[in-house]
Formats: sequence, structure tokens, C-alpha cells
Amino acid sequence: MTLARLAALHGVATAYEPSEGVTVQVPDATVVAVLAALDVDAGTPEAVAAALEAARRAEEARLLPPTLVRWQDGPARPPEGLPPGTRLRVTTESGEVLEGAEVVEGVEGAEGVEGADWGGLPLGVHRIEALAPDGRSDTGTLIVAPARVDRPEGRVFGLLAQLYSVLSARSWGMGDLGDLRELATWAGRTHGAGFVQVNPLHAGVPGAPTDPSPYRPSSRRFPDPVHLRIEDVPEYDFVGPEYRDRLDAILADAAELRERVLRKGALIDRDAVWELKRRALELVATVELGPGRRAEYRDFLAERGRALEDHATYQALAERHGHHWRSWPQELRDPRAAAAAVRADGELTARVDFHCRLAWLTDRQLAAASTAAREAGMAVGIVHDLAVGVHPDGSDTWALQDAFAAGMSVGAPPDAFNSRGQDWGLPPWRPDTLAASGHAPYRGLLRELLRHAGALRIDHVMGLFRLWWVPEGREPTEGTYVRYDSEAMLAVLALEAHRAGAVVIGEDLGTVEPGVRDGLARRGVLGTSVLWFERDWSGTGRPLAPEEWRTDCVATATTHDLPSTAARLSGDHVDLRHRLGLLTGDLGHERARDAAEAGEWLTCLERLGLLPEGPGDEEAEVRAVHRFLLRTPAAMVGVWLPDAVGDRRPQNLPGTWDQYPNWRLPVAGPEGQPMTLEELAASPRAHRLFEVFAPLAGSRTAPPDARPV
Repeated sequence: MTLARLAALHGVATAYEPSEGVTVQVPDATVVAVLAALDVDAGTPEAVAAALEAARRAEEARLLPPTLVRWQDGPARPPEGLPPGTRLRVTTESGEVLEGAEVVEGVEGAEGVEGADWGGLPLGVHRIEALAPDGRSDTGTLIVAPARVDRPEGRVFGLLAQLYSVLSARSWGMGDLGDLRELATWAGRTHGAGFVQVNPLHAGVPGAPTDPSPYRPSSRRFPDPVHLRIEDVPEYDFVGPEYRDRLDAILADAAELRERVLRKGALIDRDAVWELKRRALELVATVELGPGRRAEYRDFLAERGRALEDHATYQALAERHGHHWRSWPQELRDPRAAAAAVRADGELTARVDFHCRLAWLTDRQLAAASTAAREAGMAVGIVHDLAVGVHPDGSDTWALQDAFAAGMSVGAPPDAFNSRGQDWGLPPWRPDTLAASGHAPYRGLLRELLRHAGALRIDHVMGLFRLWWVPEGREPTEGTYVRYDSEAMLAVLALEAHRAGAVVIGEDLGTVEPGVRDGLARRGVLGTSVLWFERDWSGTGRPLAPEEWRTDCVATATTHDLPSTAARLSGDHVDLRHRLGLLTGDLGHERARDAAEAGEWLTCLERLGLLPEGPGDEEAEVRAVHRFLLRTPAAMVGVWLPDAVGDRRPQNLPGTWDQYPNWRLPVAGPEGQPMTLEELAASPRAHRLFEVFAPLAGSRTAPPDARPV
């Protein structure tokens, strides 16, 4: 019991409920390992007793928790547990000092503080100090957050796209930010779409071969310059004649790379794309910035500060020593010591500046895509995606070493879909260091991502409440949940989204503990509802009627981790899993079960009058699925872009690594022939699907030939 008490003090679960009425005990060895990752020794009974005593003394000494939250719609109470006569002082983030407040005994609410307007604090992240009558003093971070995140004005529909998969006739072997700008402009102006949601554009781990997954990045704070449209960089046109032959040769290689993907069946090769773009950018960097551009760049450096310097330093050092920073020379493993070493090395200094410039160029093209989306009439604009974690050897773990739990990985416990659980290979935030810093790393991350976002999708949003930690060397079944200060995490999210004027979408699929969805909805965070999962699970198990869907969500037919709608309706996804040896049951049985499920949905669509053509026409069935989504009250409706052209292949097939080309497929037609963005925009099938959403698009919807692309 003493170990359980100690674990509870640090938010570490000693048991969990995978389903209602079922309790699983966590192995003691797991609890001990997780506590050790939080710098708490629980290896022996004596160590546990000492840790409990240390926790008791620390609690007695503190007047304030490390982070406090004040919601604008909540009661304006002073911090709990303060002795009467305690004096409070708040220094706002703008530097204004509010002092003279004193806690009054036996009085609650704002009236419990005399001498200052305790209930009228401005939005922001402030410093609070407390001085007790007995001489004790303490400080903490006070987050004053808006009651709710902004919502879209009216209902909107939009596209869900993996940007790398959307190649135009101008891209270099994978979709880029120029393609995103074109896609958003076309979708908004021609079809009245309200948003385009893309995969995470976070910086990938440097070196080759890279992990193609956008959900295991090196850094979530900065975008990857592999997404740059090189020809749109202003200095590109001024590359000197002495470099033009080399640049022309790179352009020829890029055209060949694009053709291999689009016309010869090659997979998207991120490493090959980056090699060409890096060489081109090095030539572009020989062009001196004009006075205005130089001033803009300097402002960018000043605004991004140490965070950008650390990221660029990591990138430069990784070029020389490889990305496994724990194997670097000892003096380079610490960011501050490494910064001094870089300043003494002219070559490294130049590379750091090069990577800083790439971050700036990428930021500018992200801004251009966002502006284009808004100018196209999009109510929301570009929806960016926040991955749940980062690579253990990447830029963020090097720069923010104290913020991550060493020897731990995020994953998921066993469930009905995966009896062995999951280990995602992503080190988790440490909740204690987050709280002690006022959640500064998390605040900085959100601020960067929201710079050019109309909305932010948060992958595995349940991680704001708790995460499944798996100790290194153990199976996912031997992990446990670790809790975070969800109020503080939500308050930071609401504050930063409010400041950016952005919508927030939480990916809340899978195991969700009671109360989480209600808590997110209360703060304005939209959930994610996928057609095939929306059933009356507590009753008949039938497909959930459209009017029974929740309002606070983004409704979709599928996601990047699921089969396309055409593959789901045809049963192709079952055959694919069979070919790869992923089926756990008999092929005939799986086909029959899948056909019955699809048939049940088709019957539902016919009964609702959404499939007037009748079953058997795949394209008509896909349109009927989206008519159903339109009939729900969902605030946002997302169309998986490959569904618009009948693509049957999933972008990612969970449970596979090299058996399937995850994250490397261009958007393709029904027969698997890759399609350019220009071909997609001209596709009659795509236009027929988007016509389904004319009620949301209003007068902006136009026939395929009404506007040139």
C-alpha cells in the first residue's frame, strides 16, 4: 500500500480498467521503473518510506502548486489552503504588478481576497507569489484562460489530405507547400470548402534513411523544409550564373523524380527529395538578402530566440555526427555547451545560420498557404496536425532533455483491437517538470504550431489527461498510465488557440476514459467521429442514426490509419490484410463479416433515401456515405481526399513496417494510377462528390469547367 500511496502522489496508476467492470493490476516493477523516471526512488521499502516522507515535507513547505488555473467563466477564488492573512502578489505577463491582496478567513470567491481585484486578472500566463504570516513564501505560475476555444462560424466541410501524397506537375517528387496553397485555393474558390487538414509538417529526423512517418518527428516545434517549394523562394530567381548549370541539373533530376512517382510506379522517396532540395537551397543561400528581407529574417530570429537556435544547432551537429545525440562527443550533448563549441567553429556557425534560414523560409511559405486559404473564402483555413510525441533521438529531446522521461515510451494498453498493446517509441513529457516550468515547453510548442493555423488537430488528445508509459525493455502490456495536469494543459491550449483565433480538434478515437470527452467539449475542443465506429454500442449495435451524432465533432468517413471508403465498401481492405498475413481469422469468415457490416450501412443509407441509385455502384455509395455525414449535426465534415477519386489504398496500415509502403503513396485513382493535383482538380468524380456539400458551400460551388485551375 505504501508503494501505491507514493505512486498516487506522482500520478502513476497501480491499476487500470480496460473495460467497465474489469480491473488490471500494474506490476510493481513497472511502477518502480516509472517512478524512477520521475527521479523518485522506490526500489526498496526503505526508499519508498523515505520518498513518502520527502513528499510530505515538500507539501507542508509549499503554499502554492507549481501551476494554477483560472478560467474566465469559473469562480474567482484565491488558491486553496492558504492560511488567513497570506498576502498575494501577481505579476502579469506584461509586467504589471498587482499586490496588496490578502486572504480572508472563512470567505470564499473573489470576496475571499481583500485589497485587489482578484477576479479581474487579464488573460495570460502570470507569476503569482504568496507570503504567509509565519514567514513562508512561495511562487507559482497562474494561467488565466478563456472559457472556451473558438468554434467555426456555421457548419463547414473540408478536405483531409496527406500533403506529401498530393503531387502537382511542379512538385519535386512529393507534395509541398506550393501544392498546399494551390489545393486550398482550388477547394475554397471552386467548391466552397472551409478547410484543408494536413498531416503533421514537423521536422523529420535528419539523415538517411529517415522514418517516413510524419507522426515520429525530430521536432514538433519547427516545420520541415522538405516541404518548401524551391522556386517560390524569392532569392531563387537571383542565383548567379556561376551556379545556374548546377541548379538546372538539380531541376532536371527533380523532374525525373516526380515522373518516377507519377508515371513509373515508384514510391515517394523523402530522402531523395530532400537531397535535391538541400543542394538547391545551398545554391539559393549564396544570394545575399535584400535590406527588407534581411530585416524580416532578423526579426524572425529574434522572435524565435533560443528555441530556433537550439533546433538549428542540432541540425548542424547531426550533419557532422549523426542524429543519435547521445553518442555525440560529451561536450556536445548539452545544448548550452554545444552552443559555445559551435561559436568557435566557423563551418558549424555557417550551417546553423543555414538551418535557421530554412526555418524562416518554411515559415513564410506556411504563411502564404494560410493567407491563400483565407482569401479563397475558407472559414477555418489550414488545419495543422500535432503529433503525440517525438523521436527519442531528435532535436526536441536534445534541446529539452529535462522535459522528457528517460527510458520511457508512449503507447497504448491492450484492447479489443490489439491484445498485445502498442509501443509507439515516443518519449513522454514529464508532468512534474512541465508543471514546475508553468508548462513552458508545451506553451512554446503550441504557439509555434498556431502561427499559421486556422485550426489545430491534436493526435491522441487523451494525452492531455493521461498517457500509457512503457518502460524500456518491457512489453506494452507491462506499462501503466501516468496522469498530467489536464486543467493546466487545457488552459494553455485554450489560451494559445484564443490568441491565434484558431479552432481545436481532438483525435479522441480508441480507449477514452469517462469524463474526457465531456471535459473537452466544455472547453470547446471538437472531437473526431468516424462513420464506421459510430454505432449504438450500449444497445442494438446498429449504425448510429445521423441525428444521434454529437455536434461537437469533425465527422469523417475514414482517416489516414483506416481503409479508404471505396476499399471499405468493396472489401478490398480485407484482401490486402490477408495478402500481408495480418488477418487473425479465416479469410472467408472475415470477408463475410466485413460484407455484412458494409451491407448494414448500405441498408441504412437506402432507408434514409441517401442512395437513390441503389447498391452496386461504388461511386454512388461513396457519395451516399458523405450525404449521411452531411445529415449529422457535426460542426465540421471532413472528406478524405483519396475518397474523391476512388483511391483504394490506405496511406498507413497499422501493424506493418516494411511489408507495406506506409506514408509513401501518392493519391491515385481506382486502378492505382497516381494522379497529379491538376488531374484531381479536373476529375469529374471528385466534382460529383463535392457537389454533395453544395448546401454548406452555398453559391461558391461551381461546375468543373467554370473556373480554370
